[in-house]
Amino acid sequence: MTAPDTELDRLTARRVIILYRLEMIAQGAQLTYEDGTPIDMASEKARLEDVVADLDRRIETLTRTVN
Repeated sequence: MTAPDTELDRLTARRVIILYRLEMIAQGAQLTYEDGTPIDMASEKARLEDVVADLDRRIETLTRTVN
C-alpha cells in the first residue's frame, strides 16, 4: 500500500463517519457539549456538510493522482 492509498483510505473512512453523523442528525439526534449545553444542530449539519464537500474534493484529487 502506498502513501496516497493510505491517505485515501483515511479520508474515505472519515467521510463515512461524517455521513453517519449527518444521518443521525436527520433522524433527530441532539448533541451537547461537555457542560450539557445543547449544540445548534442546524449549524452542526451545515458544518458537517461543508466537511463532506471538502473531503470529496480531496478524495477526488487523490484518486486522480493514484490512477
